[in-house]
Amino acid sequence: MVVVSDDPAGGDYRLLFNPVVTAVAAETEAGEEGSVSLPGVRVSIERPVWAEVSYMDAAGEPRTTRFEHFAARVALHEIEQMNGAFFLGKLSRLKRDMVLKKARKLSG
Repeated sequence: MVVVSDDPAGGDYRLLFNPVVTAVAAETEAGEEGSVSLPGVRVSIERPVWAEVSYMDAAGEPRTTRFEHFAARVALHEIEQMNGAFFLGKLSRLKRDMVLKKARKLSG
């Protein structure tokens, strides 16, 4: 299950059960991402500007939704994490090492 919101401030949440990304835009945009696993750490990640996702809704009905911009970023981030790919894997080794060093420093 993945939770997606269209609102960066929170609210208007949508539950996606067994989500599958079926299409993404060729165009990308950079945006900050973080994780509860690394509190206080945010990095710029390139993501498609939209993503089409097929899933089951909370009532068990099949749905396909095209998410755009922030909602697409959230959906892709969460679906990838659910499938075992952490967002830091999108960074170069050097940048990833710098981010992990910062995370260790922040955690004390």
